[in-house]
Amino acid sequence: MKEVQGPTPAGTSRPYRSLNEALRAHRIDISNYAFITALVDTVGISSFIDRGRYIEAIRRGEGAALHIGRTYTNGFTEDERLVVGATALRLQPSEGRPPYFYVAHPTEFMPIAAPKAAKRIAPRVTAPRGERPPTPVAERDYGTCDVCFMVRTAAGVCSCD
Repeated sequence: MKEVQGPTPAGTSRPYRSLNEALRAHRIDISNYAFITALVDTVGISSFIDRGRYIEAIRRGEGAALHIGRTYTNGFTEDERLVVGATALRLQPSEGRPPYFYVAHPTEFMPIAAPKAAKRIAPRVTAPRGERPPTPVAERDYGTCDVCFMVRTAAGVCSCD
């Protein structure tokens, strides 16, 4: 999980008015909104800033700013205990910010649904009103030719006759 540090590639950064605005702008999966909101409420965030590849969330008190990406939230210390709902979160060491830890968003653990196979529908053949559909004819055996051993035609002849 390597992330680019610093301002946006254009060298600018803009603040967001709310967390929801920031999450929408970064196209973060909507199923992660409640989880990220719970994290932000637990830690205590004062402002959100666009940093290009992630959202920087500035803490109210002491501590490093959180980096909220599409699949993770980074910037926790080893001794922080985060509980969302009734679940204590497992912090993992960050590769991009060595002294800090990150937590993966819930959508990272959801199985990827296999694409549904297209249903093959056979065309429906209907007979006009009053007529019955033709019944299949049983295959008949007309015998074989004694000379060339080919199957005889319905007329009982062969190509060598």
